[in-house]
Amino acid sequence: MKIFNSYTNALETFVPRHPGVVSMYVCGPTVYNYIHIGNARPVVIFDTVRRYFTAKGNRVQFVSNFTDVDDKIIAKAKEQGKDEATVSQFYIDAFLHDVEALGSSVDYIQPRVTRYADKIIDYIADLVKTGDAYEIDGDVYFRVSKSADYGRLSNRKLDDLISGARVEVNEKKESPLDFTLWKKTAEGLRWDSPFSVGRPGWHTECVAMIDDIFGEEIDIHGGGMDLMFPHHENEIAQACAHDHHRVARYWMHNGRLDIGGEKMSKSLGNDIKVKDLEGDLRGFRLYLLATHYRAPLSFSLENLESYQKDWSRDEKTVQTLFRTLDRNRTLTVHAVLSDPEIAATLTQFDEAMENDFNTPNALTAFNALLKIINNLLRRPSEPTVMNQALEAARYMLGILGLEPVLKPLDDEDRALFVSWEDARKTKDFAAADRFRAELVRRDLI
Repeated sequence: MKIFNSYTNALETFVPRHPGVVSMYVCGPTVYNYIHIGNARPVVIFDTVRRYFTAKGNRVQFVSNFTDVDDKIIAKAKEQGKDEATVSQFYIDAFLHDVEALGSSVDYIQPRVTRYADKIIDYIADLVKTGDAYEIDGDVYFRVSKSADYGRLSNRKLDDLISGARVEVNEKKESPLDFTLWKKTAEGLRWDSPFSVGRPGWHTECVAMIDDIFGEEIDIHGGGMDLMFPHHENEIAQACAHDHHRVARYWMHNGRLDIGGEKMSKSLGNDIKVKDLEGDLRGFRLYLLATHYRAPLSFSLENLESYQKDWSRDEKTVQTLFRTLDRNRTLTVHAVLSDPEIAATLTQFDEAMENDFNTPNALTAFNALLKIINNLLRRPSEPTVMNQALEAARYMLGILGLEPVLKPLDDEDRALFVSWEDARKTKDFAAADRFRAELVRRDLI
């Protein structure tokens, strides 16, 4: 398997630290609002990565956090007249609901900053003790000057960063590049610490959680391209100082999802919430997977509608195959895949996924399988091959998170199909139309 490693800016052979086990961490949301469709892209991408590793027999240790301490949460709590914990829990529940609606799993480790405050404080204290961080007036900053490779992930030079207009001006800091690990505050959720009463800085949350949960350098750290700098750069700097590794062997970053050629964000007010999308969200998932995860993607409602129609058609084809086998009582539980045409589509699918999770090419393989299925449905007398095609379709769609709804027929359903077929054979078209209308009503054809 090859993965494009953002840290080395190269396609590399993936070798996990421990055979048969893949450790993954993906930066999660700051829970002060509903997620928009740009936030949904890493949710879908890294869920698909996880699914592929699992399908190949690996045990995947998947972690994604919730930032439930933040100025934006404080502002939302004040706006709503609620406490921060209530606000955070509401949006955590909303996020998990959206994740499931997108066809992604919510069965993963979900650390929260509020539950890891003591671990984060200890992590920061270690950095102060080694001189990699310093405390001034209750705030704690990381000394970027002690990080020899700072800027490597994002391909930035220290001199350019220092002189750049993006650098925050703060006279208390030794260097304008030094970033906050601990913030002294009298507002919002806060904790006692050796430095002051305050709360953690955003850049130290994830790295402290990774250190506590995994206790070693992990295999894959993922997130959106916009997190590469400064967030992920700052994570690496801390881990190199504290743990003598760069957090992860492989860094994966998905491209941005834009709308109308502009960056989508809550602050700009041009975001579309996942909860507000209409229609089958598996069509939206197909939309996301049809573009390689590292490439930018421009969203439009017209394209979404097209992909939803595509998914409806694709699902109907697989359902028809399933029901044809089921009503003829020729459905098998696990088919041995020996047909050369079907096997070729599986090989094409796996080769695409092994090449840096190239889901567009994987979908091309699935479309080739759909052509085989449609040909089989025109001559439904080969149940062995048809079962193989169904097995292949379920394998591919299971990895892509696009599982079709396949409901077994009951005796009444089968009897209705028989009546419809008999009426057609005897050319009783009025009866055939009635039976067909009932099958449509039951969503069986």
